[in-house]
This record gives sequence, structure tokens and C-alpha cells, in this order.
Amino acid sequence: MATQTATLSATVDALEEQLYRKVNWRIVPLFILCFLFAYLDRVNISFAKLQMQSDLGFSETVYGLGASLFFVGYFLFEVPSNMLLHKIGARVWIARIMITWGITSACMMFVQNEFWFYTLRFLIGVMEAGFVPGVLYFFTQWYPSDRRARVNSYFKSSICLCGIIGGPLAGLILGHLDGAYGLAGWKWLFVLEAVPSVILGFVVLWLVSDRIEQAPWLTSQEKQLMLARMAAEPATEASHSFAGLWKHPTTYVMSAIYLCLVMALTGLLFWMPQLIKTAGVNDTLNIGLLTMVPYLGAVVFNLAVGRSSDRQGERRWHMAGCALLTALGYLLCASFAGQLAPLMVGMTLIMAGIIAWMPIFWTIPPRFLSGMAAAAGIALINSLGQLGGVIAPFMIGRVKDLTGAATPALYLLSAVSLLAVGLILWGIPKRYYTPVGADLSAKNSLRSN
Repeated sequence: MATQTATLSATVDALEEQLYRKVNWRIVPLFILCFLFAYLDRVNISFAKLQMQSDLGFSETVYGLGASLFFVGYFLFEVPSNMLLHKIGARVWIARIMITWGITSACMMFVQNEFWFYTLRFLIGVMEAGFVPGVLYFFTQWYPSDRRARVNSYFKSSICLCGIIGGPLAGLILGHLDGAYGLAGWKWLFVLEAVPSVILGFVVLWLVSDRIEQAPWLTSQEKQLMLARMAAEPATEASHSFAGLWKHPTTYVMSAIYLCLVMALTGLLFWMPQLIKTAGVNDTLNIGLLTMVPYLGAVVFNLAVGRSSDRQGERRWHMAGCALLTALGYLLCASFAGQLAPLMVGMTLIMAGIIAWMPIFWTIPPRFLSGMAAAAGIALINSLGQLGGVIAPFMIGRVKDLTGAATPALYLLSAVSLLAVGLILWGIPKRYYTPVGADLSAKNSLRSN
């Protein structure tokens, strides 16, 4: 009897692994590509700055404010966007987001003054609002809780791919298309990196199914197995209503943690090319190639940490360790400002810590939110956190205008990352970051059926 039970358990595990491998290949690469171009359209302003700022006569403060205004639009429309996604469906709504943000991003080529710079950066944020939390919510409809850190880590690796591909690509466009057909290199950058987003929006309409039971590429047996696996998820105290999510103190703690995370991320994203330039590198292609280094380190670390967190069923110390790594990276950058080698090491530590932190972080909200509350709650946490993207780029630009150096802001971002460590260790209840027992009981329930 024990042998038969062990054989049945092994068979269920093998079937489940095979099935989710099929699901991963269908879903994850597409959303990795979508997120890749979302991030390219979001941060290509950091490379365009190398030419655009002098062409248009913008100060560091103007640039920092324009970079920040993306996150204001994102913040204001994030929750409404995800609530509409919950009602309309991920397929149509994510496609709409991608097509409209691509068109708006391409319009950046027409910027001639501060007003249109600010306006279009704000509108790009409005159009993109809901994409990331929408995809994260979509994953909760397809993956059980013990698989989400890994799939989230695959998805968030798009940020690393953006750095690996985006830097050299931007350098090539700026260096080789500057003046082509009478257009500056930064204008070509906005257009050429926006077109794929529009195309991918139509691909999402064609390939994505909102729910497991609607997927024509799954057999009836595969659908039954996946639905049974999702139904076997352990019962939680999760809130289902929009009103319910406001009653959870964890919502506010998670928002504060994510605010710190986004400050740390955007502080590097929007200023990395400039920091490398101040270390003595002037050629745009070389700057683009050097920006690859932090992302190459981050992609390996991210996948390893996501897998480790799922296997051990541990979230809290994995997150805190990543935040500490980010703090150390900023400290190193600030301490050796203008020196290329330690700067590269510091930026790699920052990026590795932040990118690995994200996927684990997003496994927590579905532990206390579900249904409409999950759709709205993930968006709320994300939108409040995105205010960090308003603060950090503007702060660095202002500090640089006032002092001539970004070093004081880098020390502050190190302190912000340390604050995140404290919030993680203090503020997240244990029942939300220790899923091992619950997830094992879910699997055992499925096997018994």
C-alpha cells in the first residue's frame, strides 16, 4: 500500500511538472518580451538624456522631474486599471495597455520643450498603468502559491534583459542613427523601441487566454489537473472585496516596503548611464555595453534566489538579504564615486538585490487578498510604491544641480534600502511568508483525490 501511494505521488508530481513546463513555455516568454519593451520604453529616457538634454537645453532638475512624472501617471491610474482588468479580462486589457503605451512613447520624438516633455512622460505612465500588477494578478489565476516566486522571477528577469539588450541597443541607435533622415539619434531611439510594444499588444490578443478553462491549447485532462491543483490551495483569511483590502495593516507595510524598493531601483535605472559617464566613459556605445554588467549579474542571482525561496518555502529572510545587498551596493557607489571598477561592482550588487527582491515580494499579497481585492490590492501596493519613482529621480537631479555630484543622494538611497530591511523583518506577519506547510497540504489533498 505504501509503495502504491509513493508511486501515485511520484506520478502526480511528474505530471504536474510536465504540465507546468508546458504552461511556462506558452505564457512566460511572451510576458517576458512584453515586460522587456515596457521597461525599454520606461527607461530609454536615461539614454536619450545623453543627447536630448543638450539639444533641448534641459537642466538636471527638469530631466529628473520629467523622469519622475511617469510614475505620477502610473500611480493615479494603477488601481482603476487593474479593477478594469479584473472585469474585462487580462487578454484584452493588457493588449490595450501595450498598444496605447507604445504609441504614446513613440510620440516622445516630437518633444521640443519642457511642457511636452512633462506631458508625454505623464501620459506614458497613464497608458502603462496596470501592466505589471495585471500580469502578476494573471499569474495568480494560473499558478499555485508554491510556484509563484519562480514564475515571478522569470517575469521580472525582463528588467535584466532590458539592461543587457537595451544598453547596447540604445548606444548603437544614438551613435549610428544620429542625423539619419534629419532626425536626432534620441528621436530614433523613442520610435524604434516603441514599435515592438504595439506589435506585441496584438500578439497578446491572439495568444493569451484569461483562465485555465478557456485555453484551447490545453487538453481536457490537463485543464482538470490544473483546476484541481488550484482548487486544492489551502483556505486563507484572504479578503475578497475592494473594501476589505483597506482593513489589512499588511497592505500599508507592503506599500512602504515597495516604495523603498522602487526608490532604490529608479535611482539606479535613470542615472546609471550618467554615473558611468562621470567615471570617465564618454562613448555612448561603451556606456551602453557597461550598463549590461549589473544586469548580467542580476539575472543569475534572481533565478537562483527565486528557486531557493520556493524550495525552502521561505520569503522573509530571502527578501531582507536582497535589500541588505542593495544597501551595500549603494554604499559602495557613494564611497567610490567616479571610480569605474568599484562603481560597476556597486551597481551590480544594487541590481542583483533589487531584481531578486521583487519576485519574492509579490508572492505575499495573494496570501491575504483574493478576487477583486487581489486585483485592486496588488495594484494599490504597486501604485503607492511607484511614488518612489517620483521621489528618487527628481531627488538625484536636484542634489546634482545643487552640489555638482550625486553622491549624497546615493548615501540616502543606501539608508532607504536599510529601512526596507527593517520593515521586512518587523512588519510582515509570519503566516504570510511561510507557505511550506500550507503548500504541502495542498499537494497532499490533490494526491488523495
